[in-house]
Amino acid sequence: MTATTTTAATTATTTALDTLVLGRRIRHLRTQRGLTLEDLGTAIGRAPSQVSMLENGHREPKLSLLAQIAEALDVPLAELLRTEAPSRRAALEVELERAQRGPLFGQLGLPTVKVAKSLPSDALEALVALQHEVERLLTEHAATPEEARRANTELRAQMRERDNYFAELEEHAATLLAAIGHTGGPLSQRATADIAGHLGFTLHHVPDLPHSTRTVTDLAHGRIYLPQGDRGLSDSRSPLLQALASHVLRHTEPRDYRDFLRQRVEANYLAAALMLPRDSAVAFLRAAKDERRLSVEDLRDAFAVPYETAAHRFTNLATKHLDLPVHFMKVHESGSLHKAYENDGVAFPSDPLGAIEGQPVCRQWTARVVFTLPDRFSPYYQYTDTSSGTYWCTSRVQPSSQGAFSVSVGVPFAHVRWFRGRETTERSKSRCPDPSCCRQPPAELSQRWSGSSWPSARPHASLLAALPVGVFPGVDTTEVYEFLDRHAPS
Repeated sequence: MTATTTTAATTATTTALDTLVLGRRIRHLRTQRGLTLEDLGTAIGRAPSQVSMLENGHREPKLSLLAQIAEALDVPLAELLRTEAPSRRAALEVELERAQRGPLFGQLGLPTVKVAKSLPSDALEALVALQHEVERLLTEHAATPEEARRANTELRAQMRERDNYFAELEEHAATLLAAIGHTGGPLSQRATADIAGHLGFTLHHVPDLPHSTRTVTDLAHGRIYLPQGDRGLSDSRSPLLQALASHVLRHTEPRDYRDFLRQRVEANYLAAALMLPRDSAVAFLRAAKDERRLSVEDLRDAFAVPYETAAHRFTNLATKHLDLPVHFMKVHESGSLHKAYENDGVAFPSDPLGAIEGQPVCRQWTARVVFTLPDRFSPYYQYTDTSSGTYWCTSRVQPSSQGAFSVSVGVPFAHVRWFRGRETTERSKSRCPDPSCCRQPPAELSQRWSGSSWPSARPHASLLAALPVGVFPGVDTTEVYEFLDRHAPS
């Protein structure tokens, strides 16, 4: 064996040695040569029982022993260290052995099956298929609203730890913008298409995009399919940039709901960092802060983006580059919290799991008061005294296909001096989570109507349902594949 071969073999054994696959390869080569366990044991100076332990994957051999085995079987050492099983039968055996050694079998308390030559191949196929089905059902069971809330709570905590600033994503954005010669300011539709072209994609607007998708990327042919028309989108650049972001960040099929949420946050962040480039956005915001006229509306107008995108981007940059703690809220007109972020100490309503999504927001908060105004679509400013301090907040209402939402950005009282709207005289006091604040009706109304009314609730269809399952939750994979078949170049 040459020095090069030895080095390569050493690297293989020290990085990714799979003892189950290795054992099956040794057994396969031994039986091919008509050798018994005793024959191979004699050749390498080991007892037959030790050879059996190796073949069953119960022992990780030293490199010197592997070299002896390779010599006895008359094969290069690299042949033993190949990572694929030597046959379909061996691959099934390895998969079943691995499953039986994993945590799932231990938790279920199932007896193990001896994976021997006497086990019929059809029985082996059935056992492995059953294992796959059990794992699928467990994954489906895990994708419950409770599991989603836990995952979202964990992700929000991670974002808070980083002040909602992802330096690595900012660098990705800077590299892409430099590649197309973008020097700052708003990102045009043309520049967005240039980024796609730089990454090797052509754009195709189609009338039959699958209903469960915003875009579909054909990685095999370098195509991105977009809807004809805006489908109610407030900014048609956003879905394209999110699709490109997933490619740039090398997102793979999500392993679970946590992975899916993380990928969505990263794609949204990178898309916003392209539409509002860090350097020019920070320069704009610092100048505004120096003049004490910070405004989400001004940021929106300067970079030609939707208000919500500007509000999100402001939270990315405010703490890292302006030394401002902030909070962000998106609240449905029904009063339920859709999404939120904070690193300024504001106390969002939450359930026992710490999740905030779907929780009722105090009627006294800016995000709720704005819905009561005659002019719901102009910016509204308010100070709110809460149990965790006094906060100033700016909020405005935006329509959507799911109803109206208020989008709000706020800061603690100590930092309001930098913002437009600080001179407002609107002030409110919130005692939530004290039920007497706004959860319980006034005593006079309760006395008049308690026991004399029966509202018929309009439950959401998803109230008791598990989250949509699949690699990409909520996406009809069959529909997507049929769509790609229809549109793929011949």
